[in-house]
Amino acid sequence: MHHSAAVGALNGMTRRVAIAAIGTMGDVAPFVALSLALQKRGFSVVLGTSADFEEFVEGHGVEFHSLGSNIQNFLRMSQFESVMSRSSLLHMPVLLREGQKILKQANREVWTLAQGADAIVFHMNTTFAIDVAEVLDIPAIMTALQPLNPTGEFPYCAYEGPPLEPLFSRTRLDPILNKLSYVVQSAQQTYNDFPRDRLRRKLLGLKRPARGGFTHNSHGQLLPALHAYSAAISPAPADWPETTTVTGFWRLEDQTGWEPPDDFRAFLERGPAPIYLGFGSMPWGAQRNTEIITKALSIWGGRAVISQGWGGLKLDELPPTVYAIARAPHTKLFNHVKAVVHHGGAGTTYAGLYAGRPTFVVPQFFDQPYWGQRVYDLGCGPRPVRLRKLTPAILAQALEDLDTETSFAAAAMALREKLLLEDGTGRAVDVIEETIADYVPLRSNAAAAALRNSA
Repeated sequence: MHHSAAVGALNGMTRRVAIAAIGTMGDVAPFVALSLALQKRGFSVVLGTSADFEEFVEGHGVEFHSLGSNIQNFLRMSQFESVMSRSSLLHMPVLLREGQKILKQANREVWTLAQGADAIVFHMNTTFAIDVAEVLDIPAIMTALQPLNPTGEFPYCAYEGPPLEPLFSRTRLDPILNKLSYVVQSAQQTYNDFPRDRLRRKLLGLKRPARGGFTHNSHGQLLPALHAYSAAISPAPADWPETTTVTGFWRLEDQTGWEPPDDFRAFLERGPAPIYLGFGSMPWGAQRNTEIITKALSIWGGRAVISQGWGGLKLDELPPTVYAIARAPHTKLFNHVKAVVHHGGAGTTYAGLYAGRPTFVVPQFFDQPYWGQRVYDLGCGPRPVRLRKLTPAILAQALEDLDTETSFAAAAMALREKLLLEDGTGRAVDVIEETIADYVPLRSNAAAAALRNSA
């Protein structure tokens, strides 16, 4: 190695981080933000995700590696509509089979992705990274966009069972019930581990099955865990291990240079700031959603901006008080509206709160009810209402409250001040840097090298 190369290596110029992430745009965007922060700090980065995000990742100047199938097509499968509308047992097996196929393909690709990396960063859908890290003898770093480590302070964010629903306001009294709710998470993890265990044997030649879920390695040691959201919204529970860091949200700044189109600017100038309504990249129930929104807007009568994101929206039936907008980055768009109504995905929730906008969350599944509840608990908007329970009257009332309730606006602006002080990606990179520096290889370097070469 030349002297300059050796100095470069010592200075960390050649350190490489592989990131494995599968999900929707809201899941992938924070990892692009993390990749950019790592690059700024002198790391080489490769981001592995599903094929549909290649253009998005490379467009931000980040090296892309495909983990396989197009996730958006999977989400658009007609069976999803049926599962969401509650005839789930009938259609679930088809989805589980398809989902397993996607995971299996992704797992194989994670092995290729991680070659030459000094650390691998993963999340709950890509836990095979822990096994790959074990064979390559590099650290694995767990990430979560919602609180995933079990705690006695509040229930699992995706728990939907009956006894815990009313307990959000008095969670501290029910630590045992709260802890029990994480059994649901273990069941979900078993689903992810099924293809993982076969590949541990077949691809990596590891005898023991994976046993630590996504929190431990196979030697039972806790993995470093980065929780990529704000402690001002969801503080770290006191019973979480020291290996867990709540970093702050990994915010991806808009690079498109988006400006309001002329007709939208004219609409904005015609009256008071409108309220935004949009339900993200979930394509289910479009027709019902459209009917509810159209009726609610006519009851309420105020000015609104609607995302054209879902099918079924009949633009010609919208009154002149409503503007239908094509794709626009929330980070820019939300500066032009008075309040926001959405499904409660972490990314959209943060975009609204970063802009200091009062928020009404209409959650569908997974962590969306949790973020909706947090927004309400922090006084930044009305109580969340599940999409399947939403009616035109409920939505019209929520729009009226967002428009007139000054305490919502004040709380949202106060929270914004806290969020703007955070550097989520910077804190995450600090932890990644320390983890690589402190990592003690489990085998001698020679043995590790031999194993890498034979693989």
